[in-house]
Amino acid sequence: MIRLSDTENSPIDANITLFGMRIARTTMQNAVTTVLGWCETERGESCRYVVTPNTDHAVLFQGRDDFRDAYNSASLVLADGTPLVWASRILGRKLPERVAGSDFIPALFAATTSTLRVFLLGAAPGIADEAARRIERRWPRVQVVGTYAPPVGFDNHADEDRRTLSAVSAAQHDLLIVGLGAPRQELWVAKHCHELSAKAAICAGATIDFLAGYRRRSPLWMRRAGLEWLHRVCSQPRRLAGRYLRDAFVFPQLLWQEWRRSTM
Repeated sequence: MIRLSDTENSPIDANITLFGMRIARTTMQNAVTTVLGWCETERGESCRYVVTPNTDHAVLFQGRDDFRDAYNSASLVLADGTPLVWASRILGRKLPERVAGSDFIPALFAATTSTLRVFLLGAAPGIADEAARRIERRWPRVQVVGTYAPPVGFDNHADEDRRTLSAVSAAQHDLLIVGLGAPRQELWVAKHCHELSAKAAICAGATIDFLAGYRRRSPLWMRRAGLEWLHRVCSQPRRLAGRYLRDAFVFPQLLWQEWRRSTM
């Protein structure tokens, strides 16, 4: 497994532990360099995969063994949520910056210097196809070789699950971008990482929707202020309000417990 350090322009070689999660102490630039390096080399025994925790992931991590196992098997864990970066600094385990999945993937596309073959898995029917068109117009070196929108609940049905895996594996690609939402995307990639033909996979949440223009990200000032969650919950209140209310209640408790442990 490749690791990263917090030194700019160097390989990733250091992690911190935060709320039980192993998180790379790295910059956006180093993370991009590392994943592109995976895509330019031969595939190993399994597909390396990247997870991008936010506060919701930190809460899920506490109560789900399967989610913890998926995280522990990941090759790279990037701090997506600004509150995680703030928490790391409060606890004296400073992360250099936020590496949000929705910023990371465009940065990866922009940095590639040779043909990068990509497969998009997830989002509603038609959205990944639009994302593919926009990606290839904006980043000519990125070739989207396939898309697939599995039916809701596909991972609970063996036939649909194998059909999805077959669709993904049939395409010759370097990078798999998975937008199935947490924890489904992390669990699915962890389950199938030894069967996936890709060299690397990124669990990307709503990134495919953003790339397609189907959803709009929050203004830059909100992202810098750690308020992207507010924009998202206002955009999708029925789907996200309950989750964010739960996280707003549980996450401060996790931070308090972590601080207590660090001072004992």
